Amino acid sequence: MANIVRAIGDRSIRAYIDPERGTVSRELYVNDDIFAQELEQIYQRCWLLLGHESQIPNPGDFVVTRMGTEEVLMVRDRKDHKIRAFLNSCRHRGMKVCRYDEGNTLVFTCPYHAWTYDTKGKLVGVGFGNYANAYTDTLPTGSEEWGLVEVGQICNFYGSIWATWDPKAPSFQDYLGPFAESLRHCLQSSDGEDAGLEFFTPFQRHRIPTNWKVPGFTSVTDLTHTAMTHRSAQAAGLHEDRGTGKETAKPFPQEKYAIGDHNLGHGGMCTFYDQLGVPDYANEWFEPGVDDYFRAQTERKKLLIADRIMPPHGWGGGHFAIFPAVMVDSWRIRYYHPHETGITERWSLFGVDKNAPDHVKDAVRHYAERFNGPVGFFESDDMENWNYVFPASQGATARKYDYFYRNGLGHGKYDDRLPGVVVNGSYTEEAHRARFSRWLAFMEAKSWDDLYPLNKSANHNIWPGVDGQASAKA
Repeated sequence: MANIVRAIGDRSIRAYIDPERGTVSRELYVNDDIFAQELEQIYQRCWLLLGHESQIPNPGDFVVTRMGTEEVLMVRDRKDHKIRAFLNSCRHRGMKVCRYDEGNTLVFTCPYHAWTYDTKGKLVGVGFGNYANAYTDTLPTGSEEWGLVEVGQICNFYGSIWATWDPKAPSFQDYLGPFAESLRHCLQSSDGEDAGLEFFTPFQRHRIPTNWKVPGFTSVTDLTHTAMTHRSAQAAGLHEDRGTGKETAKPFPQEKYAIGDHNLGHGGMCTFYDQLGVPDYANEWFEPGVDDYFRAQTERKKLLIADRIMPPHGWGGGHFAIFPAVMVDSWRIRYYHPHETGITERWSLFGVDKNAPDHVKDAVRHYAERFNGPVGFFESDDMENWNYVFPASQGATARKYDYFYRNGLGHGKYDDRLPGVVVNGSYTEEAHRARFSRWLAFMEAKSWDDLYPLNKSANHNIWPGVDGQASAKA
């Protein structure tokens, strides 16, 4: 059975989470057998982020991305210009067919035996002169059977590209549930244009010696770490302001929460706006002319949505996680790729209005480097912590002591502004617990039939003390 960890005594996966105590066993972070099951139960099924269409704007453009531990080629076809994704592994002997991070190509040719594939993944040639000499009659010309392995489904969601290996998975829109409008909002330009962003290339990659769930399950709602982890940035006044910050906008009615969808696993910081339209713009930038651009964009957005309430994430509303490990807000997307039980890569894409003038794009890029770069003033603080969590939790003694996930347990309520989502105090660990609710469901499920469609009348929250009745406000 997939939900048994045989290496340590037939203990069920469910036994590692104690909802009543609000604890999670460290085994979920350090056990190799659990990691292997995650790759099969979660990463073979979930919708995973491949990247953004702006990374491959031209026919024949490709970028090497990942799905779990496996490399994937995301390519724009030379003929129909559609975006497709394939396992980066030759069907002959498994060699990578592409050893470059990105580029433009007519075909992908395996450097081992010259099996050659077009940008639709079709096998179009082999080495050694011709088929007859090399493979007799065993490999028909133009063989469809031996093309590159294509993903089960792919979705372009307002410019972001997502894929799943499982052809039976629900649509990506259904996978997002009530978070679809929030993701759409984050992918809009600053004036509210759909799919209005482009993302800088090359993107940032950091390899972290930790389990993927350390950042993947505890980012985006961990406000209690800020005062200590980011103490130097706070002392220097670098956390909130990108520039002078001299102008203060008038208050815009809003409520801030930590939220978690225990049915779908998504969650994070959330701002419910209590007024139509968009808040006034406040100066943020050091660079001349940048505030002028964003102030004008804000005025355009005000006109566009004057009769609507903004979605609760993005453009000042907070960042959120899409299960299993994609962190989204309106200027960056961070996603975590497992390599081994204790090795993870964090990839970061930074967005900017695709129609912005060069001086604005330069300013946004420089800010991303200052904030998120390898010598940046903020994100490197987090990775310093994550680097030590895994080795400090591996030992025989350490593994006997559970992690604490009780913050705010029992204080959450459902809110009909985001149906099915639990809202809680902004400093609580509601989003963390929601990810573990969905993690457990995936780890125990035999197929997507056990995961979707959801029984809307049931409460899938494994943690106790949540009001099961929806209310107008928490």
